[in-house]
Amino acid sequence: MTEPRLVAGVDCSTQATKVVVCDAATGEVLREGRAPHPDATQVDPAEWWAAWQSASDGLLDGVSAISVGGQQHGMVLLDPAGEVVHPAVLWNDTSSADATLELVSELGGPEAWAAAVGSVPVSSFTVTKLRWVRGAAPEAAARAAAVALPHDWLTHRLAADRGGIEDLTTDRGDASGTGWWSPITNSYRPDLVELAFGRSLSLPRVAGPAEIVGHTASGAALAAGTGDNMAAALGLELQPGDVAVSLGTSGTAFATSASSTADPSGFVAGFADATGGYLPLVCTLNAARVMSATATLLGMDLAALDEAALGSSGSGGLVMLPYLDGERTPDLPHSTGLIYGLTRATAQPSTMARAAVEGMLCGLADAVDALRAQGLPVERVLLLGGAARSRAVQALAPALLGAPVVLPEPAEYVALGAARQAAWALSGADTPPTWETAVSKPEPSILTDNEATQIRTLYAAVLAGTRPLLATPRDWPAKR
Repeated sequence: MTEPRLVAGVDCSTQATKVVVCDAATGEVLREGRAPHPDATQVDPAEWWAAWQSASDGLLDGVSAISVGGQQHGMVLLDPAGEVVHPAVLWNDTSSADATLELVSELGGPEAWAAAVGSVPVSSFTVTKLRWVRGAAPEAAARAAAVALPHDWLTHRLAADRGGIEDLTTDRGDASGTGWWSPITNSYRPDLVELAFGRSLSLPRVAGPAEIVGHTASGAALAAGTGDNMAAALGLELQPGDVAVSLGTSGTAFATSASSTADPSGFVAGFADATGGYLPLVCTLNAARVMSATATLLGMDLAALDEAALGSSGSGGLVMLPYLDGERTPDLPHSTGLIYGLTRATAQPSTMARAAVEGMLCGLADAVDALRAQGLPVERVLLLGGAARSRAVQALAPALLGAPVVLPEPAEYVALGAARQAAWALSGADTPPTWETAVSKPEPSILTDNEATQIRTLYAAVLAGTRPLLATPRDWPAKR
């Protein structure tokens, strides 16, 4: 019997590096490894390399190709010799919130940015971090000669045949989250780098979706790699009409599209995907950790929170705006969480648990509606991520999201998508290999459509009424 060809996919995420080794023909996962990252919003990339070495230890024997899916937007500044000059500033670092306002205004407003690069930058975007580091760390900025993304850096480090910073590569998907590459024209806007940083920087070459960009010391081919959301879309094999809603550290809603989008409201980021198409996406900063934080507040574990939320007859008008880490969508980087409707009747653990789940899902429901507003059909929602395993989430999601929900089999879809890209590059075919994605259906929703409408209407009213306060908590003491 012929041994299968093996490929490896890497997920260099915010919290950990995960590695899967798969059969290139079927996608069957044969080996897995994982190693944690520091819990910080600025990280020395050497930590990613150490995590890769730990997570991949003993897994790579016989692997013919590797691809890296990396956390989007992270800024890695390099000197002419390729040395890192400042800790990588990650997507969830909101230090650049004020710089974002400056940049959006300097180009001519949200409409100008949407027309230029398909997205309106928020503080997650790499371009805003360039402006921030210019002012916050001028000595590091002065040494910088190139800027790369996490997946670019790790792919380059893996290549035994790598050259200098001029040989860095990226792909369309990850490049589209920088704020200086346009999916509309498939080209860089170096003038936007200069606008943000005050001078030019060397930028990675944008490789083709199935291109081999180097080889490891063991001879394994290195595929182009991509951003984490683009890799997840590959791993899920999203079809037209599918919307993936991921409830992990962040919350995302995204769909594949044959054409680019440009949303001047800033809700929908007009990203490219990893296949040559497009991946309109909405991202929130607050998802699964809303539930874990609420569980801690209530002195429960997550299983008990789940049962409490399911056992409640409803939130009784209690609304949680779950902006515990600020928020990206809507663009409220300085915001904090807020509870509305607290009475003796609603001051109950079960009601609070229910409000936490509803609040998290309402934020993602707004995200799905934003995709609809861009003309994308929503025929089916694929619910994934750690919080998707919650029975309460599964019971409330269909009505609140306004579409049938299916549950992909739990898997490391970013790493799996990266492995699929590696198999594609190895094959030399025109399209990625077909790998099966098993899905199941949750129990029927416990909400009626009318109840879901009432919950979402109240959530929207609370957000609209409190938004000025949420936007400027730094000023609260001065206004008392």
